[in-house]
Amino acid sequence: MSKFIPSINKLIDEFSKLPGIGKKSAQRLAFYVINMEQSDAYNFAESILEVKRKIKYCEKCFNITESELCDICSDQKRDHTVICVVESPRDLIAIENTKEFRGYYHVLHGAISPMDGIGPNEIKIRELILRLQEDDSNEIIIATNPTIEGEATAMYISKLLKGTDIKVTRLAHGIPVGGDLEYADEITLAKAIEGRRVL
Repeated sequence: MSKFIPSINKLIDEFSKLPGIGKKSAQRLAFYVINMEQSDAYNFAESILEVKRKIKYCEKCFNITESELCDICSDQKRDHTVICVVESPRDLIAIENTKEFRGYYHVLHGAISPMDGIGPNEIKIRELILRLQEDDSNEIIIATNPTIEGEATAMYISKLLKGTDIKVTRLAHGIPVGGDLEYADEITLAKAIEGRRVL
C-alpha cells in the first residue's frame, strides 16, 4: 500500500517515466513541485505544453524546429555539398557547438537495432536517400554513435550509397584528448589505430 495520496502518487509515476529517473528521484521531484510557488508550477507546466504544441520536425533534415525549416536548413551560407548524418537532435547540437562543421545535417531519429525491432524503415534513411537524389551534395559524414547499432547503421547507409558519386566518410573515433591509453578499452584503442592520420 502506498504511503502517498493519489495526486502525489500520480505525479511520482509521471516523473518516474522520464529517462534516468528512478522512484526515489521521482519522489524528490514531486515534493519539489509541491513546494513550488503556484506561479512557478504553472510556468513549468505551461512550458511543457508549449513545447508539445510548437515543436515539430524540419521538413528537410528532421531536426526539431518551430517552423517548416530549422534555422540550419534556412541558412543559405552553409556548405550545401556536405551533409552530416546524426542519430538525434542532441547529436546535431553537440556537433554545432564545436563550430567546426558548416554543412547541413540529416537526423535519423535512431539507429538500426534488430534486437529492439528497429530496422531501416523505422528511422529516416529512406528520406536521406531521397534527399541525396534531389540535392547537389557530394559527401555525407556519418556521425552515428560508436555503438553496435551506430556501426550497423553506418554500414547500411554506406552500402546503399556504394556505386554513387557521393563520398561517404565516417566520424573518427578513438582516444579522447587528455585521456590515458592505459584506461582506454580495446575497442576504443582499435578504432584509434584504425582512424590514425598523418601528422
